[in-house]
Amino acid sequence: MNPLSETLFPVTEVPAIGVPEGVDEKEIDSTGYKFITRSDTGDILSCMTDEYRLVTNSEIMDVAGPLMKKSGAKLCEARTFGNGARTMWQWKLPDKVKVDSRDYVNPTVTIRNSYDGSIQVHILAGAFRILCSNGMIIGIVISNKSNRHSVYNLHLDNIEEAITDTIETSRKIFSRDFPVLVQTDIKRSHVMQLIKMFPDFVMAEMTKYLVGQNPQTYWDLLNCATFLVTHHMKRNYETTHQLEHSIYPRISKWANNVARA
Repeated sequence: MNPLSETLFPVTEVPAIGVPEGVDEKEIDSTGYKFITRSDTGDILSCMTDEYRLVTNSEIMDVAGPLMKKSGAKLCEARTFGNGARTMWQWKLPDKVKVDSRDYVNPTVTIRNSYDGSIQVHILAGAFRILCSNGMIIGIVISNKSNRHSVYNLHLDNIEEAITDTIETSRKIFSRDFPVLVQTDIKRSHVMQLIKMFPDFVMAEMTKYLVGQNPQTYWDLLNCATFLVTHHMKRNYETTHQLEHSIYPRISKWANNVARA
């Protein structure tokens, strides 16, 4: 089974009704809760309130798939976590942005969904480093859209608009913001702050890499961080994806603050 198909398993809602001994089942209409279950395996993914609005992975892909195809984007990653309770897809857009004489990035769009309420319907612009064959995604808060799974949230009816806006915005911003990283010299205090973001088990490799590369600009610092995530952390760990989504916003903020000072 291909990675995309593995994210499109069927799910269903089952009322969470328990019938105490001696109580007529007809007397209990609802407890205010429901189970979200996998129809293919019968596994329970979560127990949510009745106000939780189920948005299936298939519903998202029915919208995102055609939009990405129209934009020339290619699906580069599709993963599930927690037995399918959480899902992430990443598409690479064809727009190539030159940030150095030999270094390019491609804008990406990352969409996340969950069946346990831990992640909203989340659409995030990103960047794919051409030089890194492992497919590092640099989380960049260009158009960060989150929609809570709620029966009262009408924005969930406009997922197509949110995805389209993210694609268009990412293309505009990348060409404007990336030069700041390339042209701004780093403050050494920011190097120390970056080190604190990484887990202890990569400290030895991180220290070795930073000493060897001796980053001078924020683009250099970004390269160091993305190399460490892609080459020394496991992509099947959810914490890896959480870290990589935090790298670009933090370094970009540092660069812009220094550039404006």
